[in-house]
Amino acid sequence: MTKIRIDKWLWAARFYKTRAIAKQAIEGGKVHCNGSRTKPSKEIGIGSLIRLRQGFDEKTVIVKNLTENRQGAPQAQLLYDETEESRQKRELMTQQRKSQPRHWPSSSKPNKKQRRLIQQFKKQ
Repeated sequence: MTKIRIDKWLWAARFYKTRAIAKQAIEGGKVHCNGSRTKPSKEIGIGSLIRLRQGFDEKTVIVKNLTENRQGAPQAQLLYDETEESRQKRELMTQQRKSQPRHWPSSSKPNKKQRRLIQQFKKQ
């Protein structure tokens, strides 16, 4: 096998739970192949550079092997190599997210005008 559809490969490599979700991510512009936006039917080969976004994380991987079958996680990790730059960037972003407070306390409670605006916003 020299080429495979990108949506099948992303599903087999366990980046997405189903092929339908992989297809939605590709169509939504969250997956780029070799630096350009792609379609679900695009065929990729060994050595292709894929940049994908999953939630807050953005990964850049290089395709090492091809398969159409979904396997266990240890075998799926053998299908690709994540670039060192991507790994460092992800770790930095994770640390930044963890350092941010989860709840931003307000300086005071809302006044009458602000409460009315909040209630009006909630009704819409």
